Amino acid sequence: MSDKFFFKGRQDARQSHIKYGYETKARPIAGSKKHPLTLVVTSEARKQEVILLVEDAELFANITVDTSEGAEESITELNAIMSKTAPVTIEKVPARNEPCPCGSTKKYKKCCG
Repeated sequence: MSDKFFFKGRQDARQSHIKYGYETKARPIAGSKKHPLTLVVTSEARKQEVILLVEDAELFANITVDTSEGAEESITELNAIMSKTAPVTIEKVPARNEPCPCGSTKKYKKCCG
């Protein structure tokens, strides 16, 4: 007899595409002890300035001095981390029946609403 008339369950074993557990391939955090920034500067004086910037931002970096002719500074990783802005927070407007924030004892809908 043919298999198509009698159901014996699923013929092919399908793979489970659901992942459980922690994210094992997490992105490294730039500027941490494990993944320090790699910066190149052109003079010792500039190296001291960059060290102060890195310490103020509480980061870790490997700073090398390249004094060869035509050398360029490479501190773009540091600039990218330093230029990140903080998220904008918006003050919550009180609901109609909550007390008014101006200090009166009235409800918001009767006072400033």
